[in-house]
Amino acid sequence: MSLCEDEKKLAANEALKYIKDGMIVGIGTGSTVDYFIEGLGKRVASGLRVKGVSSSLKSSDLARKHGIEILDDFQGMMDIDVDGADQVDEKGNLIKGGGGALLREKIVAYNSRNVCIIVDSKKMAGNDFGSFPLPVEVTPYFASGTVRHIEKLGAECTLRQNGSFVTDNNNLIADCKFGRIKDPETLHSKIREIPGVVEVGLFIGMANEIIVGSGKQARVIKIK
Repeated sequence: MSLCEDEKKLAANEALKYIKDGMIVGIGTGSTVDYFIEGLGKRVASGLRVKGVSSSLKSSDLARKHGIEILDDFQGMMDIDVDGADQVDEKGNLIKGGGGALLREKIVAYNSRNVCIIVDSKKMAGNDFGSFPLPVEVTPYFASGTVRHIEKLGAECTLRQNGSFVTDNNNLIADCKFGRIKDPETLHSKIREIPGVVEVGLFIGMANEIIVGSGKQARVIKIK
């Protein structure tokens, strides 16, 4: 296993310590979360009683494979949401959506009492926040026009897989290269104002803590 994969597993295992009997657990999407799902399944097999609310069909399938009960239409608050990120800035803001699940991920995070983000050390962007292209979920209707309006904000955008990538919500993803994002809150607001934009992969002020796999240990950064 590579160092990066080791770090992902370290972060996932640290997040498992937050899971208590009887919890409703938000389950994110991505390669780091896959390790969390695997570990949670082992704890369930050993007697832990939890139920999950998943942000993607992929994570739901994997969770059920590991014996975790998934609630398909849960309408309450999750006790905790464990998810990954593509980049994290120094304030704990996130870029998410590399896996295409950003809309459901944001819904789950918004409806969780505690949002715990698990990443490897390469995801900590420092002053390079925005070097990972910002995913924006858009409607298929007039998608090219929507993308042109996003580009007017200073980005170079492409529809993922030339428009053939379809989200679980039957929408498309535009990957938008803005370069360094100095003011994520303002950028988020401007993109959301564009008709045809469903959701933006900027998660601002949502994370309570970031668990970073770093070398041979997991480091916990408290945000709020």
